[in-house]
Amino acid sequence: MGYARDDWSQHYAGGRDFRRLGDEEKALLTEHVPAPDNGRALEVCCGTGELAAYLASLGYTVDAADFADGALERAGTEHAEAEGVRWLCLDIEHDDLGDLDEDGYDLITIRLAIAFIHDRAHVLRTLAARLREDGTLVVITPIAGHTPQERRHIALDEDELAALTDGFIKAERFDTESLAVLLLG
Repeated sequence: MGYARDDWSQHYAGGRDFRRLGDEEKALLTEHVPAPDNGRALEVCCGTGELAAYLASLGYTVDAADFADGALERAGTEHAEAEGVRWLCLDIEHDDLGDLDEDGYDLITIRLAIAFIHDRAHVLRTLAARLREDGTLVVITPIAGHTPQERRHIALDEDELAALTDGFIKAERFDTESLAVLLLG
């Protein structure tokens, strides 16, 4: 699958999806990053918005960003009832981030997308700079060792996972349903 906006837009407009948000993922988020009063979250590469809607249900006000128009169209339709979610067309790696909340975020998530970001270290540093005090950056990604060979391009190996934690004071890892869940701060 390509990395171009049009490729991803067609993927979503064609009705294709990615892995649904699992109960174990939800439990980890609920336990480790509960919404503080007036909590703000940013979901990066939000796809069809399932995680953004879930975070809103936990009490976060959510900015959900994706660079694929097809994804955002579906997200807005499939989660029209989600209150407190703002859908943004934004390429987190290349666009100006001026549309993001200037007061920062208590939680920033990237789910199932970090493998597609070319300069991961730069993107994670840029996002971490937008965290409020005691905020958490959550990266959820398939683990290469648990992913079939033909789909390894969507997963990270152990060295790549370790590299994501470089420069963070807080770095916790949980494994669930063949996914690594990294809590960084």
